[in-house]
Amino acid sequence: MCGIVAGIAQRNVVPILLEGLKRLEYRGYDSAGLAVVNNQQIFRKRALGKVKGLEALINSDPIEGNLGIAHTRWATHGKPSTNNAHPHLSCEKVAVVHNGIIENHEQLRFDLTQSGFEFTSETDTEVIVHKIAEQLKINNDLLIAVKNTVASLKGAFALGIVSSDQADTLIACRKGSPLVIGIGIGEFFIASDVAALLPVTQCFIFLEEGDIAVLKIDSLLIYDENDCLVERPIIESQLKADAIDKGKYRHYMLKEIYEQPWAVSETLEGRFIDNRFQEIAFGHNASAVFDQIKSVQIIACGTSYHAGLVARYWFEELARVPCAIEVASEFRYRNPVISADTLVVTISQSGETADTLAALQEAKRLGVKHSLVICNAAESSLVRESELVLMTRAGPEIGVASTKAFTTQLVALLMLVIAVGRRFALSAELEAQIVSDLFALPGNMEKAIRLDSTIEKLSQRFADKHNALFLGRGTHYPIAMEGALKLKEISYIHAEAYPAGELKHGPLALIDAEMPVVTVAPNNNLLEKLKSNIQEVSARGGQLIVFMDENLANTENENVQIVKMPSVSNIISPIIYTIPLQLLSYHVAVLKGTDVDQPRNLAKSVTVE
Repeated sequence: MCGIVAGIAQRNVVPILLEGLKRLEYRGYDSAGLAVVNNQQIFRKRALGKVKGLEALINSDPIEGNLGIAHTRWATHGKPSTNNAHPHLSCEKVAVVHNGIIENHEQLRFDLTQSGFEFTSETDTEVIVHKIAEQLKINNDLLIAVKNTVASLKGAFALGIVSSDQADTLIACRKGSPLVIGIGIGEFFIASDVAALLPVTQCFIFLEEGDIAVLKIDSLLIYDENDCLVERPIIESQLKADAIDKGKYRHYMLKEIYEQPWAVSETLEGRFIDNRFQEIAFGHNASAVFDQIKSVQIIACGTSYHAGLVARYWFEELARVPCAIEVASEFRYRNPVISADTLVVTISQSGETADTLAALQEAKRLGVKHSLVICNAAESSLVRESELVLMTRAGPEIGVASTKAFTTQLVALLMLVIAVGRRFALSAELEAQIVSDLFALPGNMEKAIRLDSTIEKLSQRFADKHNALFLGRGTHYPIAMEGALKLKEISYIHAEAYPAGELKHGPLALIDAEMPVVTVAPNNNLLEKLKSNIQEVSARGGQLIVFMDENLANTENENVQIVKMPSVSNIISPIIYTIPLQLLSYHVAVLKGTDVDQPRNLAKSVTVE
């Protein structure tokens, strides 16, 4: 969601902060702002809309300084506006940028108003900066003021703080929202994502829960949640500054769709010996953990939840492992019953999804002994909180609509099915087949991507549509759900997904000549059932688009268009059939002229409830 970049250096930090904000644009935002300290004054610029608007503002009326904070805001409290944009100021002496939500902001606002502070925004963030200013009147020490303020806050936050009276100090705080420190030569930076700082450093410290860091040009101090000085490890990032370039592609999303065969190869690399999956890939004690579990509980949100739905079919059908799945925001609040010998599996691209993290913590509170995360961010909160980990190695995913993260999650989950299934009903023969299918997957994905031009022409059928229906059965019902999600995310077409067998129970009433119906029809044991569902739609004039195995007989007619898919095994077919649905949503969005990589109202990393 919101993005933070800040720094203290022996050079003007404004260009660095602006570049950092541009590199965080993928997270989703509606306004941007920047403040620097110079000659014991704070100079601030804020703009509604894109970072380029802020940059134009600064170019027309330059500001500079060697200490500064910057932010991209995604509206939570208060509508998108210049007044609600960060940084927020108090008494022209303190400036703050903030990611997260302050839950007790109403009471703090009331108390601060009673003390004479005037509020100029609708945000929860403004209480933080006024509270710090209030504390500075009691004790003119910025660190003490920040510590006292943080102690009064309830909620989740990452903070960057500067004061005109202490122009040699940048303070960073982290509770429930990610924040990293970038280490340069005679300079330090902070950001909500390492991607923001890759042009200036490859060395990072990942702040832990409750940490407060004091950064000066020549020193760095970190206090933990118990107010003790601590040292945190320095991690050298393997990402390069050009890792988030679009290259030859028009959009990040298209680039990431095309990267999927490579990403899957990376996910598989080094995890098999003599064609046998190595359980140590999940952690040194993985085998002992898998020996103890009796069921699996998957917890995730959004696209990751759809990956988990596919995995439930795999766990129960292939391995006969009892498996449940729940949306994280529901699990954490409904007082679930879960046994101690359940393996809790969380799935998250960023590893910072607030609801998923809270759900894992709730499961632990309920007595679950073992947890595992499938993630794409090595230093994320979910990785640190989980006993076992499997990294998807998808590389940076910038487009808000997830593509390669989803398919690599599916591959990781299938490897987990192998590892756990060995203790249940997964035979050696079936395991060998799954492994063979996985090794063939990148090549089959390449074949699916070659349908791009066909699907681009097909997208014309959606040019004037406002609704769409997606159908699937078995493991392909979650793929239909994912296809509908992608279409609505980036083209803003209302789309729903149904198990095809549910047509008669309501959705059939929607079918007419104006309703495109996208159907996923692999060659499996549910095909004949699905064909009858297709006929039901066709008989009522519905406009059908059917993604079908290339070896099946062609049933195309005037209102049924067939797209022939590579013939693959039933096990990995959900991964293959995902690709044309991604391409369809992409081309429809381009046709409609929407912002493909940064769709309205959405954020890449949802770090608040």
